[in-house]
Amino acid sequence: MLQLRDCRGALTVRYVTEAMEGHPVDLKLELIMLPVSDVDRAKAFYEAAGFRLDVDKAVSEEWRAVHFTPPGSEGSIMFGTGITSAAPGSAQGLYLVVSDIEEARAELVGRGIEVSEVFHDAGGLMYHGHDGGDIVHRAAGQARIAGPQPARADYGSFATFSDPDGNGWVLQEVKKRAPGR
Repeated sequence: MLQLRDCRGALTVRYVTEAMEGHPVDLKLELIMLPVSDVDRAKAFYEAAGFRLDVDKAVSEEWRAVHFTPPGSEGSIMFGTGITSAAPGSAQGLYLVVSDIEEARAELVGRGIEVSEVFHDAGGLMYHGHDGGDIVHRAAGQARIAGPQPARADYGSFATFSDPDGNGWVLQEVKKRAPGR
């Protein structure tokens, strides 16, 4: 609701929403649930990786929630006991966008995290070319070429790592985000 006063001071009430003006309502991804088998082991891993611990709350032996946020991220992860029925390690393709793939990899390795070498994809894994081509996603290991994308094109260089249960993360280098992102 927007309240305005006209030149005589009379109050006018207007209801304005972005949706009414043709703009979509924001839908911001806030939280991803990660299935893990050992909550304390997962907590130690994400602390070592430099994620910020936001909450560790146990209500009972059957329910515990641990909430972490990656550095610089607005979205978070949560895992625990009694919060998901998914199989441990079944979360895959969790992307962390970084401005410098080699620096991000080195930081994680320095923290004791096992990270793949930097690679790019022969066909442009998750790279939306300037020619308007389709976005392509390949399964792990398919058509990987060692080293960053030769032109260091945004969305073109990657490194991967997994938590102790096998939940799979992808570092993706993006210096300038695509329009509207």
